[in-house]
Amino acid sequence: MVNAFARLALGLALAASLSACGLQPMYAGGRSSAAAQALASVQVEPIPGKNGWLMRNALNDRLAAMGDAAPRYLLKVQLDDRIEGLGVRADDTVTRERRTLRARYQLVDTQQDGKTILDETSSWDAGIDVASSEYATVAAEDSALERLTEIVADRVLASVALAARE
Repeated sequence: MVNAFARLALGLALAASLSACGLQPMYAGGRSSAAAQALASVQVEPIPGKNGWLMRNALNDRLAAMGDAAPRYLLKVQLDDRIEGLGVRADDTVTRERRTLRARYQLVDTQQDGKTILDETSSWDAGIDVASSEYATVAAEDSALERLTEIVADRVLASVALAARE
């Protein structure tokens, strides 16, 4: 009984100490928060290729949810999309692939003579089973690209929101 009471007291003390740590929710205040307003003013530069089209659409979909504002920031994105074979049988046929999508992105402040605020890279990868049907393998590669695009877009915008908020 005493041990349970000690644990409860320790838990309450830890909870009280966390309230004074200075952490604040990034999107506190909804669309009126500093992060949301900064994201609403981001314009995404066109990105070449199919993967660029998917990435730009994913970014724009997320940015549109933040509202409309006059463009202040320009987001430049360069993608590197690679597929490499991992599992290889004795007859040199690939049984497993890894698709990696890497985005190098720069956030440029157009109101400060094109000053680069953020210059980072984000990447993610996905495993793909190589089927005996070439169509199924191509479909799996496309599906992996779509999932990777969504994940990398989320990571890019989280970084952009943090940088723009500062």
